[in-house]
Amino acid sequence: MADEKLKPRVDEKPKARVKADDEITGKAYDARLMMRLGRYLAPYRVQATISVIAVSLRAATDAVGPYLVKVALDRYLTRQAHMGTGWMSRHLSSDPRVGVGQLALVYLAVLLLAYVFEFTQTYLMQWTGQKVMFDLRREIFRHMQRMHVGFFDTNAVGRLVTRLTSDVDAINDMFTSGVLAMIDDVFALAIMVVVMLAMNWRLALLTFAVLPLIILATNMFRHSVRASYRRVRTAIARINSFTQEHVSGMSVVQLFNREERAYADFEAVNRQHMVAFKDTIFAYALYYPAVEILSSVAIAMILWRGGVGVIGGTVTIGVIGAFIQYAQRFFRPIQDLSEKFNILQAAMTACERIFKLLDTPSQIISPQTTRIGDGSNRIEFRHVWFTYEAMSEDERAWMASASDAEVAARTDIEWILKDVSFVVEPGETVAIVGHTGAGKTTLTSLMMRFYDVTRGAILIDGVDVREHDLESLRKHFAVVLQDPYLFSGTIAENIRLGAEEITDERMRAAARDVNVLEFIESLPRQFDEPVIERGNSLSTGQKQLVNFARALAFDPRILILDEATSSVDTDTELKIRLALEKMIAGRTSVLIAHRLSTVQRADTILVMHKGQLREQGNHQELLAQRGIYFKLYQLQYRDQEMPAVSASLDTGAAALAH
Repeated sequence: MADEKLKPRVDEKPKARVKADDEITGKAYDARLMMRLGRYLAPYRVQATISVIAVSLRAATDAVGPYLVKVALDRYLTRQAHMGTGWMSRHLSSDPRVGVGQLALVYLAVLLLAYVFEFTQTYLMQWTGQKVMFDLRREIFRHMQRMHVGFFDTNAVGRLVTRLTSDVDAINDMFTSGVLAMIDDVFALAIMVVVMLAMNWRLALLTFAVLPLIILATNMFRHSVRASYRRVRTAIARINSFTQEHVSGMSVVQLFNREERAYADFEAVNRQHMVAFKDTIFAYALYYPAVEILSSVAIAMILWRGGVGVIGGTVTIGVIGAFIQYAQRFFRPIQDLSEKFNILQAAMTACERIFKLLDTPSQIISPQTTRIGDGSNRIEFRHVWFTYEAMSEDERAWMASASDAEVAARTDIEWILKDVSFVVEPGETVAIVGHTGAGKTTLTSLMMRFYDVTRGAILIDGVDVREHDLESLRKHFAVVLQDPYLFSGTIAENIRLGAEEITDERMRAAARDVNVLEFIESLPRQFDEPVIERGNSLSTGQKQLVNFARALAFDPRILILDEATSSVDTDTELKIRLALEKMIAGRTSVLIAHRLSTVQRADTILVMHKGQLREQGNHQELLAQRGIYFKLYQLQYRDQEMPAVSASLDTGAAALAH
């Protein structure tokens, strides 16, 4: 019991935390996040500064129009010049006809200036927003490329796509519509408050009397919409994830007649989005009419109190006209501020999720000090243990110091590999066989350091893979997987994958050696033939042959074929077998296969069973042992080749006897 307390506990699996990322609520304003965002805005500070100045001047122009109306009414239309019109009285004509024309020109000039300021801030801030989006998306994509393969095992593709699309768009909205619009609204409100108080402080205070009610309604609206928007964003992420998964697996959905079930599941996710948006619409439908009614109440009070003032000679008609226009404009920024607040809150949530992704370290990185191997292409596994479960630093330290018996006794860990040791000599062809889930593919993933071993070591060229430069290490390998993957583009682009050193001659030679050149030359555009997403314009066998050509064109030192012939027809498999002799010549090769016909000619066959290396030897030696390999062979060749098996056993037994 005491020993159990000393053992560090294995951390919770990442899969348990997948959904938490979508539940981040975020603050309305987070200075830490804004400072970090400022790093992306810094290269465009000049454009941003000009935009802020332009939007401030644009806000100032909003206060000029009603004031000009006041001057026109008081000085020329009602002939109440004795009430005073300020500094403008010294610059306007005393002739009403000329004066009204001058005011009209001034109004037109103000409108033109407003247009210039609006254009400047809109263009520069939209331009800046697009630049920031470009930089941010580039950094997110670069970071995802550096993440280890295990990261993508526990993070849904749809959610990662949402980070690159919807979340970045939310930040762009904050830059282009949120922050600047809030500055515009605040400046406009401040200027109008000053002008209204200077013009008639009693009417101004009367106008502001409805502000408490508007602030109350705004707070209620903001809280309601914030919760709805949060649900909307979560639903969008789930829609993206669900759609990506089911569109990719549409053939399976249709094959098993699961269209109705998939439709029902999608309808449930889609309904969450619709209901959340309906709640948002309901909040808007309540809020905006409420603000309009309250602003109308303010205008009614201005007419009432201003009318009394006009009768009493204390207020002019121009003041009433200006105040009515100011009141109409005054409450509009308040409405906008409530909406922009939600844009800001959405952006803070998006920032938090994006920066959480960017702050997620890749567990597989190149060491600061690397070592260069001897170039032998020798592969060695030394007592390798591996689990996909995440472990704490204390747990890893315990693993390093514990004995094999103590590690094996840990029943709380789901081991994928248990104490696996073997050597692949330079130029040797090794085959790995075993039942599904035995750990075959995991062995090759560890060689290329897609994951780090939990215990033990893997050596390539005599150097631990954790001491290799990651890029240099993976240049050793070329891999052909069971599921052939092609990108959108052309056949040539899929073979080269951007490698400029692969010439046309080298590409054609690789296609010829894997027996796919004849097929490619039969296409209308040959190597320039377009390939649609995932290569769906080609058959599985054709895609696999192109993958073989890709692997050979890169001239790898170590070749890995992971069930590369399991999904192709017999004719294509025959072509691949003929190509294999050319591909493995002079290379260290690792073949993973269920079909034992593919591995019989391997120099060494490794038999994996439940994460352990149970048998090792060539085809004849393993048959003679009558162990797991012999049983696998019986299962595949029971009907047609049992006589041949008996003969092979006799030959093998005789060879071992000598």
